[in-house]
Amino acid sequence: MSTPELHQRSNNLRVRCLDLDTLDKPIALLRKDSPVCRSEGFDAHARVRLESLHDTVIATLFQTGSELLAPDEIGLSTAAWRALQVRDGQQIHVSHPKPLESISSVRGKVYGRALRACEFGAIMRDVVHGRYDDIQLAMLLTAIAARALDDDELFGLTDAMVGVGERLDWDVPMRLDKHCVGGLPGNRTTPLIVAIVAANGLVIPKTSSRAITSPAGTADTMETLAPVSLTLGHMQRVVEREGGCVVWGGSVGLSPVDDLLIRVARVMDLDAEAQLVASVLSKKVAAGSTHLVLDLPVGATAKLRSREDAERLGERLRSTAARFDLTAEIVISDGRQPVGRGIGPALEARDLLAVFQGDPDAPRDLADRALSLAGVLLEFGGKAEPGDGVRQAARTLESGAAWQKFQAICEAQGGLREPPKASRTEVVTAAHSGCVTHFDNRRLSRVAKLAGAPGAPAAGLELHVHLGDEVRAGDPLYTIHAETAGELGYAREFAGNNGDIIQTEADR
Repeated sequence: MSTPELHQRSNNLRVRCLDLDTLDKPIALLRKDSPVCRSEGFDAHARVRLESLHDTVIATLFQTGSELLAPDEIGLSTAAWRALQVRDGQQIHVSHPKPLESISSVRGKVYGRALRACEFGAIMRDVVHGRYDDIQLAMLLTAIAARALDDDELFGLTDAMVGVGERLDWDVPMRLDKHCVGGLPGNRTTPLIVAIVAANGLVIPKTSSRAITSPAGTADTMETLAPVSLTLGHMQRVVEREGGCVVWGGSVGLSPVDDLLIRVARVMDLDAEAQLVASVLSKKVAAGSTHLVLDLPVGATAKLRSREDAERLGERLRSTAARFDLTAEIVISDGRQPVGRGIGPALEARDLLAVFQGDPDAPRDLADRALSLAGVLLEFGGKAEPGDGVRQAARTLESGAAWQKFQAICEAQGGLREPPKASRTEVVTAAHSGCVTHFDNRRLSRVAKLAGAPGAPAAGLELHVHLGDEVRAGDPLYTIHAETAGELGYAREFAGNNGDIIQTEADR
């Protein structure tokens, strides 16, 4: 604002921080008898525009009849407080937000009208500025899911998501990247791939997500080994120095609207193909990637249930990426069982360290998946002849060069550290003898989440068997790790009521 004065004093209120954690949702609280509520006709759950001397935010309003607040006070959630940059007792201006014109475009899509690029741009600008509430976001997501986007619309959505966030610019001609569409516990190949690729002199500035519905995201796992919440400048310095990084994408502002959409889609249990494609590619385009390898695991309890689903999604990803001059290679992989042994941030980090350090007991499946994907990137970058990428990746890992590079990346990000260990464990054993024939990835992930992952970094579970293993009754199938007795109890109870999470021949 140009002056220290706010608008008409009748709509100015003194602020109080309520220390209310609403994640990224700005919330405001007013007394029912507040003069502003009466003069403006604000009802509970109204959208209000809050303006301080520093910034403006759109918040959802709730009301109270208690004396928690004075009539001339407004309480703010932590998210609103931080956005407005205020202190207790300072004044802010409260008013109605401007009419949300872009919602008419969303309504048109509900009735089957194709959206133009300019309409996607207006929608995404309104979303990122907080003008859409959760109901309106749900309306947008439903329209995208129910009225499939054509190729032009998908490009328009992706481009609009890129346009409302930061965009990285690198002074090198080739920037490599990797992404997995998810749904497979323990599939934490990214740190291995980044280290292998960077050790070969290529540039791979990797931004990763935190867990959405899983027991660990790549950023959660990496955070047990090194800091991941870097500023944009710090991230760029790490990449300039070491050729690669593994940082949390949310800290550098890439495609910020994606996190807002994912939060609502998760509650709706909605997984629209167009949203997935736009989510993945908007972050890669914003990160400045030129070449990308995409891992699409297929399995009965993975996100993609059939090879046909994976091929269709892969083609959509590849063709949309090409419109951004982004070369994408699709790898359809086995998603029938978890990867490695650990499920949960610290346990997955220990698997990574075992692979990096050449431990003879390191999970071979994790190493093999990482080598296959890194091999594609090495061939992209000209560091391996066609067909020799996996062998070059293996040489880099076995020589110790990848481990040295990973340590250097961690130091550049703030220092390598030891993953924590849980204070409580309990073993889940086989009820019958036989050959392991099936994993329910989703319910196995739920055991890890009930144990406290990813909020408790040391929590999760450690697998002792894989498909094809012979077990006897009483043999350990997996060990639950937890940091509190209560969380261990929740996980143990769920595991006990779902004895077929890991099935043997005798169970089927």
